[in-house]
Amino acid sequence: MIKERAQKARAVEDIVAKPRYRVEALTDPEAIRPILERQRAHAAYALAHLEPRLFPRSFWWRAVPLDSAGSLPAPDGGEALVMHARTGLGPSLVALGAPPALEAILRLHPGPFYTFATFQVEHAAVARRHFSLSRRGASLRMSVSRETFRPAEGPTRRLRSHDLADVDDLQRSEGFGFHFAAALDDGVYYGVYHAGRLVAMAGTHVVAPEVGVAIVGNVVTHPRYRRRGFGAAATGAVTAALLETCPFVLLTVEEKNEPALRVYQRLGYREECRLIESGARRKDAFGLASLLRRWLARRRGSGREVVVS
Repeated sequence: MIKERAQKARAVEDIVAKPRYRVEALTDPEAIRPILERQRAHAAYALAHLEPRLFPRSFWWRAVPLDSAGSLPAPDGGEALVMHARTGLGPSLVALGAPPALEAILRLHPGPFYTFATFQVEHAAVARRHFSLSRRGASLRMSVSRETFRPAEGPTRRLRSHDLADVDDLQRSEGFGFHFAAALDDGVYYGVYHAGRLVAMAGTHVVAPEVGVAIVGNVVTHPRYRRRGFGAAATGAVTAALLETCPFVLLTVEEKNEPALRVYQRLGYREECRLIESGARRKDAFGLASLLRRWLARRRGSGREVVVS
């Protein structure tokens, strides 16, 4: 009997000694903004979703550490934030903060089965515990301003939804399709035509002029037309258009893609940070494990979600 009581006491002590986090939904953009501003470049895609037209299509979760009494301690850098959104080109996830706190969020709220994720480099182990990532290695987040921008020469024209067939043909040269006509009208896309064929294009992942943030993406040059400056011209045209309304323009490039890095540097882009940006497939295919964890977390927290790491 004494031995059993001692074992139960040690088990309780182990639970109390483990880090505990309260996971809560955030619904006020002005409460979220200061968290994102601490890592403005990394969090740019999430920051753009504070714009009123995008915010209703985003969901935000924060994990904050609890002390042994279950109270919130003074801020010590141990928090994490996750945004899940379904805008633009599909589901997305942005994570920032301390890896243990991020683990607490993802155990309960991993998001949809497939998403496009942005993690800090130090999140790699946590990210791979919950997702199968389509890309290996880190990428560079780069930014350009009106002062540093240097446009590239070359004939370009704005792409709209009626150009979708041309865009699809070009995207298929890289092994994937586009299939989002509305994105061409909602975003900013420019292309280069050669002999009547679209051979290069650049566009956007998000444009948020009310927040002052835009992210360039979907840069594609047909393999047979590379090293002719077409990609630089398209990217430069998109960048110039974005800088008219957004003072903070960014893009992401794989750090080992030296030809693309040189193009962006010539346009005036400068490195801001390293990150992990990848397609992410949730390992909990049916979401049953996270559903059970949410139920246990609410019971543990008497209605609020409390996670024991």
